[in-house]
Amino acid sequence: MALTLTFSGTRGGIDTRTKRHRMHSALLISWRRRRIMIDCGADWQNKVVQVNPNAILITHAHADHAGGLKGVASCPVYATKDTWSRIRVGLIPGKEVIRPRVPVDLFGIEFEAFPVEHSMRAPAVGYRITAGHHSVFYMPDVVRIHDQAQALQGLQLYIGDGASITRPILRKRDGKLIGHASIRTQLEWCREEGVRRAIFSHCGSEIVTGNERIVADKIRVLGKQAGVDARIAHDGLRVTL
Repeated sequence: MALTLTFSGTRGGIDTRTKRHRMHSALLISWRRRRIMIDCGADWQNKVVQVNPNAILITHAHADHAGGLKGVASCPVYATKDTWSRIRVGLIPGKEVIRPRVPVDLFGIEFEAFPVEHSMRAPAVGYRITAGHHSVFYMPDVVRIHDQAQALQGLQLYIGDGASITRPILRKRDGKLIGHASIRTQLEWCREEGVRRAIFSHCGSEIVTGNERIVADKIRVLGKQAGVDARIAHDGLRVTL
């Protein structure tokens, strides 16, 4: 059975938006007539009804990932305890807690949350998604993955952080790095773990304001150097596995 992934939004936490990168990053997973949305940024407030998901999962509490949850009452919303403690968007009746490294089955799809380094104020996770024989990892904001091998080995597809192409966006706070690993670095992770296909969402200014054809070629070359088929996502992109 096919697993369908729709990139409902691909814009990172930047002000600039274009036709191809208009909405805050969100992924819609379709499997056996069920639809699960990952992340619901501020752009999605009052628009979730158009997506009509059966469930929502949140990677972390930053506004471009959780700011659109206000008023979402028609489906359960899953996040870690750390993330729920930091979300301030009013009443969410369907709150569910997902525990890191404890797989949860939702409508026949297994989700396992892996802690990643990105922000101290909003601890983040990436989700390893398994449906039938399909396996995907979704992680729109990341500096480093805890348990990288367990997160990435055996994947069909890695979906990662498109904030920067070759230069990481990093700063140190209380001795810890926060921010965004470059696409080049993430492709190296894929090479190390044998992942052959990668798509980058949560696009930053380098992608959104650049010549996308030139940028796409650059990312394809970086991917080829790592032995990975790499491309950029855009709003509305649909991938079937």
